[in-house]
Amino acid sequence: MRIVDNYWLQAAPQFSDELRRLQQEGASWQDLVQLATLRLDFVQTTRLDRMLQKSSDSAKDAGAAEIKLALLGSATVDHLLPSLRVAALRRQFSLQTFVGDYGQYRQALQDPDAGLLEFAPDVLLFAFHAQHLFGNPDPRMDAAAVEQLASDALDKIAETWRLARARFQGQIIQQTVLPAYRPLMGLNEHRLASSGLQLIDRINRGMRELADEYRVDVLAMDNVVAQDGIDAWHDPVLWHRAKQEISPVAAPAYGDLVLRLVAARRGRSAKCLVLDLDNTLWGGVIGDDGLEGIKLGQGSALGEAFVEFQNFARDLARRGVILAVCSKNDEENARSPFERHPDMVLKMGDIACFVANWTDKAANLRHIAEQLNIGIDALVFADDNPFERNIVRRELPAVNVPELPEDPALYSRCIADAGYFESVQLTPEDFERGQQYQANMARESLRASHTDLKGYLRSLQMELIHQPFDRIGLKRIVQLINKTNQFNLTTRRYTEDDVLAFMGDPKSLTLQLRLVDQFGDNGIIGIVIGLPQDSSLRLDTWLMSCRVLGRQVEETTLNLVAAEAVKLGFRSLIGEYLPTKKNGMVRDHYAKLGFSALPPSSEGATAWQLDLDAYQPFDSAITTTRSPS
Repeated sequence: MRIVDNYWLQAAPQFSDELRRLQQEGASWQDLVQLATLRLDFVQTTRLDRMLQKSSDSAKDAGAAEIKLALLGSATVDHLLPSLRVAALRRQFSLQTFVGDYGQYRQALQDPDAGLLEFAPDVLLFAFHAQHLFGNPDPRMDAAAVEQLASDALDKIAETWRLARARFQGQIIQQTVLPAYRPLMGLNEHRLASSGLQLIDRINRGMRELADEYRVDVLAMDNVVAQDGIDAWHDPVLWHRAKQEISPVAAPAYGDLVLRLVAARRGRSAKCLVLDLDNTLWGGVIGDDGLEGIKLGQGSALGEAFVEFQNFARDLARRGVILAVCSKNDEENARSPFERHPDMVLKMGDIACFVANWTDKAANLRHIAEQLNIGIDALVFADDNPFERNIVRRELPAVNVPELPEDPALYSRCIADAGYFESVQLTPEDFERGQQYQANMARESLRASHTDLKGYLRSLQMELIHQPFDRIGLKRIVQLINKTNQFNLTTRRYTEDDVLAFMGDPKSLTLQLRLVDQFGDNGIIGIVIGLPQDSSLRLDTWLMSCRVLGRQVEETTLNLVAAEAVKLGFRSLIGEYLPTKKNGMVRDHYAKLGFSALPPSSEGATAWQLDLDAYQPFDSAITTTRSPS
């Protein structure tokens, strides 16, 4: 099991036949996406990319997000482009690519005629090989010379980032240096600080330390190589013949690694791990074997493997991944191990949505997504049964379904290697997400016990705590701006620098909204950015967490925004709706709040106006409080 093999993807034995059929009949965008979800080698990936290039118009028809990626490095990288585009296709992105002249990345960043400025990339990917950074180190160097060599290499990398940041506002990804040298001392290489491998390790550590300062995302190829072995990724023969540092054989996996980071920055990583039960969380069938008969816990290799997988799932939950259960079982039987088995690591309190019945799993997965108020493409479904996996793939192609190995001891590794839950940063709210979804289920239970909506909302004892953007909440604010897709009126994406600029403008309105009720703190659930437009405040960004909808948060937010706009001297609010594939739920948002329609500015987009002089605040069960901080 190697990351370079993309082994979690479904095998593609009929790929050539399917590709030939699509060539004859014509391929839709979704046809190509489906082929991209298969485990393809370099040749198959290149063939699919050729068809993709001929079908570029279908991406626009399907509403696929367009991304421009520039790959700049010190080695030959052209052979990586098809894999990058197909990995983007797998995530329903339409990727345009740019490659500078061989080794001329600084010129590309600085020379207006080099083409990069005109290309205007959303993502800059840098890849430097060791010899470019520090040449061929002399193993006789003393410690001071070694440190100077490493420092110079890091300065070269940092200067490249500075140049990039000065000209582009998009995502920067830096590949760590590939450890392609051979050891000079063997197993005790660490005792020769001047060896090539030790220098690479020193530079990669320094690169990680600098990355936060420059807001750079790290493509940790050194970690991947440590698992797979350098020969899986780097071919010395091709290096000397063509200066290809990443072997073509490894290109499909490389493309997938890069696009994980691109997707994570855009809020397109998965959010929820949905778990089957029998032979997935424990060995055996709970309905047949009973609580005493299932294999779980110490005393057997199989039982310990299931405990390890549960530990992994629990740790994912603790860092912000939602856990759900989808099982064909009687619910009472399915719950019994969570409630009564002494070796069960996961408890009912860890599961945000528990579904156990005899309905087909595709229908239950739709129900789970609806209950959690997340997209179906945010689910990862882990099931040991190939039959169930294939049905879900057929009925719900947007769901991520890993091809789990037969041995449960490898389940954790498979899901980790697949990178479904790739994240580029964590905030305090991420660590609390599991508790927040549990509290949400308690709220829904309370709602079911009330016969009137107003009584239910009053019983929640809600408080909306608001304050302008600040540096303490900056990372969470930027995270929400770049990952929220459904309740997001404009889906504009902003960097930390952009947000800091809004914070520094006295005529702009910035609000971060936190909702607290009797069940706990929901964390930051809303972001509003208002920009001056003559005598109006234009609502450039209004986004909210879907898990708080239906509680008058939208109306209470408008009350707050209107009051703050009046304080700033504005006479009206201008609202915009820019449609995307995912934000259709807010199409009528401004109309419901009493805004009047303005002439549309572009196809599909709408504009709305609210007269603040005539505005009557909504009656709301939510109290508002300005945060003292």
